[in-house]
Amino acid sequence: QVQLVESGGGLVQPGGSLRLSCAASGFSFSNSAMRWYRQAPGKERELVAGISSSGSITVYGDSVKGRFTISRDNAKNTLYLQMNSLKPEDTAVYYCKATRFDSWGQGTQVTVSS
Repeated sequence: QVQLVESGGGLVQPGGSLRLSCAASGFSFSNSAMRWYRQAPGKERELVAGISSSGSITVYGDSVKGRFTISRDNAKNTLYLQMNSLKPEDTAVYYCKATRFDSWGQGTQVTVSS
C-alpha cells in the first residue's frame, strides 16, 4: 500500500531554514506527480508546492513563492521541500501526497518562532 513518511520538521527562528523529506513506498514514485501541503491550527489544509513526475515542472502557492523549493530524487523515492526565510505564519504540520492517491502520511511539524 501507499506509504509516505515525512521528516525534517522542527523549531526554527524567523528567517531560518529547514529541509523536509518525504520517503515514499508502495507505488511507482517516479511515475507520480507529488505535492506538499500544510495545515495550521484552526485552518484548512493548503497546497504549498507541486512537482511533476520527472521534476521538470514545479508550482508553488503564492505565500511561499521565492522562499520554498520543491524537488525530488526518483532514484531514492524521496520528495523534498527546502524552506528558506521562514516566517511565523509558516508554522503548520506539513504533509506530502501523491496526486493520484488519497493516502496521507503522519506529517511533520514545523514551528517558526523566536
